[in-house]
Amino acid sequence: MTNFNVYGLGNALVDVEIEIDVEELDKIAVEKGVMTLIDEQRHAELLDHVHGKQHRRACGGSAANTIIAVAQLGGKSFYSCRIGNDETGDFYFTDLHNEGVDSNLEHTPREEGVTGKCLVMITPDADRTMNTFLGITSELTESLLDFEALQNSSFLYIEGYLASSPTAVDTAVTAISKAREASVPVAFSLSDPAMVQFCREGLDTMLDGGVELLFCNEDEAIAYTGADSIDGACEGLKKIANRFAITLGADGALIFDGTEYHKVAPFAVKAVDTNGAGDLFAGSFLYALTRGLSEARAGEIASFASSKLVTSFGPRLTVDHLAEVRDYVGKFN
Repeated sequence: MTNFNVYGLGNALVDVEIEIDVEELDKIAVEKGVMTLIDEQRHAELLDHVHGKQHRRACGGSAANTIIAVAQLGGKSFYSCRIGNDETGDFYFTDLHNEGVDSNLEHTPREEGVTGKCLVMITPDADRTMNTFLGITSELTESLLDFEALQNSSFLYIEGYLASSPTAVDTAVTAISKAREASVPVAFSLSDPAMVQFCREGLDTMLDGGVELLFCNEDEAIAYTGADSIDGACEGLKKIANRFAITLGADGALIFDGTEYHKVAPFAVKAVDTNGAGDLFAGSFLYALTRGLSEARAGEIASFASSKLVTSFGPRLTVDHLAEVRDYVGKFN
């Protein structure tokens, strides 16, 4: 059985990314800077509005982006997700496979249904706004889990976006239980302030009993803990995670390794697109840990990788940027 650096569980969404002005977001009544769940009709309406704009398409979902990052950096990763038997699902399967990720999709028969889609709108300030139609991925059932792959992984990684689906929450809880039985540490991402605001019960259910490693940004940390400062949020996060990494945007990141804090300095760049930056941070961080590097070093590598990603459009590192990140990682091995 192959040993995996990271086993991921999350939504399967085909991202369609476009560039848009803030005024246009207001015109189509889209809240800027967060993820909003929508139905299929609303998704079609938004696509009609942006028809004609240049767009980029990629298989995604937050955890998928993280798992792909692990594979791109040279690790072995596995992803459990659900897609429909449609053209969008065909694209998703092919794109994920081409990124070098193993998945349950290799052997799970696809059912009738609509594959999830996410319209990612990038404004001139590099902020990303997401409107997501989950489709069949909202029915993420236990049958999609590969327990053999899970127990042969160095980490289980779960995205907080699953909190919106009771079925997905139940599946995540099962995966976490199986991981604990196999002594596989659990890593978890809070994903988005909207998840904390609207799907708190699902997050709490998945985080019951705590996790080994938590990823979040400053807004998510403060929202989840109810603190009024990052220092207060850190104290709150210690109650649910042995270790955590808080991304601070242009200010770098703050890492708690279970004993000490480490401030990760930012890499100064001109950002044009922050879509996927947090996902890549998590993937790079996890990959570094599975290579035996310290949390502080993992944070530095993750910050460097994210700084490269945001300088070009799309949720993936370009070929040149990937080579730079691999060289950077190589300095520490």
